Amino acid sequence: MLLGMKGVSLRIGTMVLLDQVEFSLEERERVALLGRNGTGKSTLFRVLMGQVQPEDGQVIRRDGLRVSCLEQAVPLEVNATVFDVVAQGLGPIGEWVHVLHASHLNPASVDQARLEHAQHLLAEHHGWHLESEVEQTLSRFRLDGQQPFAKLSGGMKRKVMLARALVSNPDVLMLDEPTNHLDIPSIELLEDQIRQFKGAVIFVSHDRSFMRKLATRVCDLDRGHLKSWSGGYEGYLKGKAEFLAAEEKAVALFDKKLAEEEVWIRRGIEARRTRNEGRVRALMDMRRQFSERRNVLGTARVQVQEADRSGKVVADIDELELALDGFPILKNFSNVILRGEKIGFLGPNGVGKTTALKALLGQIKADAGTVKLGTKLEIAYFDQLRSQFNEADTAVDIIGAGKEFITMDGQPRHVIGYLQDFLFTPDRARQPVRSLSGGERARLLLAQLFASPSNVMVLDEPTNDLDIETLELLEDKLMAYQGTLILVSHDREFLDQIVTRCWVFEGDGQVGDYVGGYTDWLRQRTTDPWQSKPIGKAPAGTDSSITQAQPVSPSAKGKKLSYKEQRELESLPGLIERLETEQAELVSTVGDPSFYQQPADAMAAVQQRLQMLEAELASAYARWEELESKINP
Repeated sequence: MLLGMKGVSLRIGTMVLLDQVEFSLEERERVALLGRNGTGKSTLFRVLMGQVQPEDGQVIRRDGLRVSCLEQAVPLEVNATVFDVVAQGLGPIGEWVHVLHASHLNPASVDQARLEHAQHLLAEHHGWHLESEVEQTLSRFRLDGQQPFAKLSGGMKRKVMLARALVSNPDVLMLDEPTNHLDIPSIELLEDQIRQFKGAVIFVSHDRSFMRKLATRVCDLDRGHLKSWSGGYEGYLKGKAEFLAAEEKAVALFDKKLAEEEVWIRRGIEARRTRNEGRVRALMDMRRQFSERRNVLGTARVQVQEADRSGKVVADIDELELALDGFPILKNFSNVILRGEKIGFLGPNGVGKTTALKALLGQIKADAGTVKLGTKLEIAYFDQLRSQFNEADTAVDIIGAGKEFITMDGQPRHVIGYLQDFLFTPDRARQPVRSLSGGERARLLLAQLFASPSNVMVLDEPTNDLDIETLELLEDKLMAYQGTLILVSHDREFLDQIVTRCWVFEGDGQVGDYVGGYTDWLRQRTTDPWQSKPIGKAPAGTDSSITQAQPVSPSAKGKKLSYKEQRELESLPGLIERLETEQAELVSTVGDPSFYQQPADAMAAVQQRLQMLEAELASAYARWEELESKINP
């Protein structure tokens, strides 16, 4: 066992977060941690990291264990370059890597005594390779090390923090909502990095596609108890449903028995009760269990109000041209949105999806072309930045606008009762917005969105911060929605479930129109406009661009190579390609949750072969460089 908990308990006030929790993490496991918003998943992470001490029980860590953690919150103001932020993941020695790197970029800017001290410490700790490790990590994540961190977008900052968590090659990698605010290419890149990671991973995520691809086991934190299901996400879905059904049956039997005993205690003859003191004590114990019972948390009850039908044509777009700061977003774009269509906007962060959306709605003016909106439109707009709220207002103020009742489908509804449908207690409903969590803000915006009738709904990143139960309920309501839906999202399963067309922002102002959802687009596309896959799969310690090198031409084979060496050099690219292909296939096999259901000896054989392949690749690259150096000294 690498890391675990034994009998750990923790509460905050009267809320029990962890109740005698047992947990263990084994080598190369990838464990998904699920649970409703506010149940204590991030707190469990902090307990495992040693940042929070439990009230009872113990945290067990293997001696010398290296743990790296990506926290949910991303630092906003950091006065450092991307290289320096990633180097901080190396610990205290990262400061000396920064000094060495700065000396390579601008020797005159570095104090010589400080540089010599850094060189001495790096030599003492065998850290000469660490600058290269940082550079290669930046390359894998396609990051520019010289960019100021503070000027990056939220999604790019998250990629930098992921690189920082991975650069030290920890034994255990802990990721708290790693896909939040990442675009699909970045999520796919992260999936590749985690599949290739040799340590154990425990991650919190509400991205179902991400969990299906990566999780070998799922742990569910529910009412203070942690339960584990093997078989990946599908195994969890089946096991959780069976558990809840059995729990519901047991609770019903308990409540029936309690009711019978309450009748007996009230109607029984005093003398008979005296002779049955054991039964009375059992009743008292049942009353205690009932009072301490933590029932299943409620699920949001989303009710969508629909306005009268709009005209048949919702938007007629003709030769639209749009650019922002010289960056083309739309070039000569023409299309028609018809009533009842559900259209998904796909594309990397920064490609202009939200800007294009605002142009379609008439919120900003296009550079050329026209957008003719249809008749009888009632538009509801969900803002990904949650910028529609006054931070001092309460949820009651926002929904009621000074009134106690709102009208839902022609019937009056108390504001507090309506907000309870979105899991706001009366106390939380009266708290200012600035005190609400990300998940609560998302639910409040949905409550505001659905409080008014609409026949066109525009949702810009609605799934961020929503737990799976609320997300699935929102899916059901949007699938049943009779109006027109325009959806911007990086949640692949959410897109697959809902949209009937995808507008894919392919760069340089080009937008492709595809039938179906995200998976349908994958089948129809002829190229990958996002270039989401890493180029080359060079092992640690090599330049990833080496896989793109061309075979040595006859003129390049100098006199310094013997005939045998020339033949060997010509064969090396093919050998490396075969080894990398086998390595990729085995990494994919290990990444499949079903791999961990095999006998232990079968798994050990695959992992042993992976280690051999890594050694063979390193040897092949080293030999290639040796031969290359002879003809290109």
